[in-house]
This record gives sequence, structure tokens and C-alpha cells, in this order.
Amino acid sequence: MRRLTKYIVVHCSATGPTSDIGVDEIRDWHVNKNGWSDIGYHAVIRRSGQIEYGRHFDEPGAHVKGQNYQSVGVCMVGGVDANGKAENNFTAPQFASLKILLAMLRRSYPNAAILGHRDLSPDLDGDGIVEKHEWVKDCPCFDVQAWLKGEPQ
Repeated sequence: MRRLTKYIVVHCSATGPTSDIGVDEIRDWHVNKNGWSDIGYHAVIRRSGQIEYGRHFDEPGAHVKGQNYQSVGVCMVGGVDANGKAENNFTAPQFASLKILLAMLRRSYPNAAILGHRDLSPDLDGDGIVEKHEWVKDCPCFDVQAWLKGEPQ
């Protein structure tokens, strides 16, 4: 039985623009440093645009606290500058692959909302909008909703 998938969540690895990592390295972090059973993401998009697969899509991930049983996690490698500050430093091939992957996931999960990790931060002031001052993290370091609409980043 397929689990209910309410969200497709885009993340970043919080690594610099010269860090070329993938599923194997992130799995190592998650398993050996965090003690998790597997990589938290279902897919990872490398700097080259290559899509690598992690957890099976029918298994809950470990990528958004409180939302893992109803979401799929996609991680783009990058997202911070040399000083560790949030930066949209993703490559054109990564964005092209993200577009393809999200189209595939939208077919599999037609009712799921596509969001950035930061969009699932709590609405602390209760106004119905998760604003920048409420973000738990900057992840994925770009506005996923604006990007989906074709707005410049």
C-alpha cells in the first residue's frame, strides 16, 4: 500500500559550490554521524545534474521533522558559500534535472505540494504565511515556489 504523500520537499546539502558529493557521501553522514538507518533523502541531484536515488520512494524519509511520513525529499548538492552562508549556487544542469525529477514525482504524487524545506517551518506569528524570520533553516537557499513559476532567482 502506498503511503499518503502530501509534500515533495526540495532541500540543499548545505555544502559549498566546489563540493561534489552524492548519495554515498550523504548516506555516510546520515548513517555514521546521525545514527539513522539510511540516507534521509529519496533523491540527490549532484552538481553535474546527475540524479542519484537514496531511500525508496515508498519508504518514509528523514528530511523534515514531523513530515517524513507524508513527504518525499529531494536534495540538491550545494546551497552555501565558502563562509557557510546560504547561497543559491546551484548549477544550470541541477535546475534542469530538478525540473525533470519534479515532473516525474508530480505524476506519481499528483496531489502533493512542491515546497522548499524552509516552507515547512512553523508559522510562529500565526498569520498564515511562513516568513523569512520564521524559517528554521534557509534550505534550499532559493524560493521553490517562485522558481516553479519561472520567476528569476
